[in-house]
Amino acid sequence: MAAASDKARFFLEQSVPELREFERLKLFSPTEISAIARKRSDFEHRINARGATAADYARYAEFETNVEALRKKRAKRLGIRATSHSGQRRIFFVLDRGTKKHAGDVGLWMQSIEYARRQRAHKKVSQLLADVLRLHPSKPALWIYAAQFAVEENADMTEARGYLQRGLRFCASKKDLWLQYARLELSYLAKIHARRRIMGVAQDDPAASAASAASAADDTRADDGPASRGAIPIAIFDAAMAQFHGDAELSHAFVELLADVNDVPASREVLRHIRTHLLAQHPRHWATSACSVRDAVFGIPVSSPHFPAALRESLKRLKTARAEGVGGPSLLDWARRWLDSLLTDQDVDPAIETVVKATIRGLAQPVSERAQEIHSDR
Repeated sequence: MAAASDKARFFLEQSVPELREFERLKLFSPTEISAIARKRSDFEHRINARGATAADYARYAEFETNVEALRKKRAKRLGIRATSHSGQRRIFFVLDRGTKKHAGDVGLWMQSIEYARRQRAHKKVSQLLADVLRLHPSKPALWIYAAQFAVEENADMTEARGYLQRGLRFCASKKDLWLQYARLELSYLAKIHARRRIMGVAQDDPAASAASAASAADDTRADDGPASRGAIPIAIFDAAMAQFHGDAELSHAFVELLADVNDVPASREVLRHIRTHLLAQHPRHWATSACSVRDAVFGIPVSSPHFPAALRESLKRLKTARAEGVGGPSLLDWARRWLDSLLTDQDVDPAIETVVKATIRGLAQPVSERAQEIHSDR
């Protein structure tokens, strides 16, 4: 116990010059400084005693973060440009001690990483990510976070790919990691496509018609290479199928990713590849029918004059699947969600809205009843 008290006293003595500067610059009142010193003493004795938890370090860091935020606010108001003591350094010191003592607590690591990111201390973030990934390589969320950081903060696709590829070596059985890798590559293709549109390289409307939508991937330049035509997402999909034995549900999850980038020509190639796989491996699975239904309207905006014809083809495929008894409740649930999403589009035509709502109502009826109703209407 004496050793813990001595250690706490040592760290507290290091903060004395900082508190004196606070008083000299009138950033805090004597009462406030006493309260800060008392609170620090409580925290130091707690974390240096036996049984200290990761939550103790987290609360200590949160307290210091609040003190630093108040110091900055008052320094700005008083016109004090800089002080000789850094609250940021102190907060990192607390968090580093915590992650060293409780290396297994991922939450504490993430608190440290998020703080470093808010401070735009990118070298520190990279160091922390390297440390936590070395200690917890089997947690896919950490690899995904690292890849997102590489893209969002460093704009480095090579680094992001590296994180996810290394993550898949340790977490090959985690579907989320495969999907996030595909999402990363699709987002990258979308950025390239958007840049080309701005520069006038891409076609103005890659989905100008149902026919052109089916061959939109051919609109890219001939010398672009396979990567710009979706070769990387396709390779990721194939590797995932090999890992998960052609999982149809996972295939559907890949199709859902494409919905966010359906205006990118390469996404048409990826969808075509997934549909071919599903037809070969799971011809009567609901995911195969869902992919076929979506394929007919893929890449065509609801405001396009060609959308009604494409939607008619989609609904025809849905009706055929139901008549053949393919998909069952899972297909109907997906169809409702998909049709509901069409209604949320502000550009949807009133006539199309009427058709979609009627189709949704029709999904609630058994196929035999629906067929009789249609026959009686005739």
